[in-house]
Amino acid sequence: MMSLNTDFNEKQIEILLVAESLFADNGFEGTSIRTIAKNAKINIAMVSYYFGSKEKLLQALASYRLKDLRFEIENLVTEKLDPREKMKRLISLYINRFNCNKGIYRILHFELAGGKSNIKLEILDDIRLKNFNALKRIIEEGQAQLVFKKDVTIELITPTILGTFFHVYMNKIYFQNLLQLEKESDFEYYIENTVTAHIQQTIKGLLIYEN
Repeated sequence: MMSLNTDFNEKQIEILLVAESLFADNGFEGTSIRTIAKNAKINIAMVSYYFGSKEKLLQALASYRLKDLRFEIENLVTEKLDPREKMKRLISLYINRFNCNKGIYRILHFELAGGKSNIKLEILDDIRLKNFNALKRIIEEGQAQLVFKKDVTIELITPTILGTFFHVYMNKIYFQNLLQLEKESDFEYYIENTVTAHIQQTIKGLLIYEN
């Protein structure tokens, strides 16, 4: 498995941000190294020098954008908190990171994870497996303490979180009109508060015994 590289210099980060914008707007397959170099105002050879290929550039972008969430989840798992509070915070972490890094999650979730591309990202598989294991540890901790149900389909918890968030995000105009969210900040507030609280309540209903 490929490990997360966190050592990017200023020029590399500049290239990654340009590539992220282009991948999100035009798709991975629809974006060439030449276009990335042109928009970053650099020579094509510099992209190859830093990243080697477009696929490896995408690997680096995933590493750059996802590393903080990976560390935060690892820290959360080891905190001395009630499993219910851990799950609540985990959902907040996910939604916050998704909302702050929409570009990379749009690329990974809808193009790569959705099977639209032949690109195989080892780093994505590695991150997803580690995040799943962290989620599993929290749920198993709650089950051991008899606060979470035993019959939990753990592998569908993350898709439930992702599905709700991305449905709202991809239907942004509909929800803005429906809820009269005139400003961009109003929609962001709705995501950070109402959507997050709804997902937390949904997951709580799946995990916790009914009274």
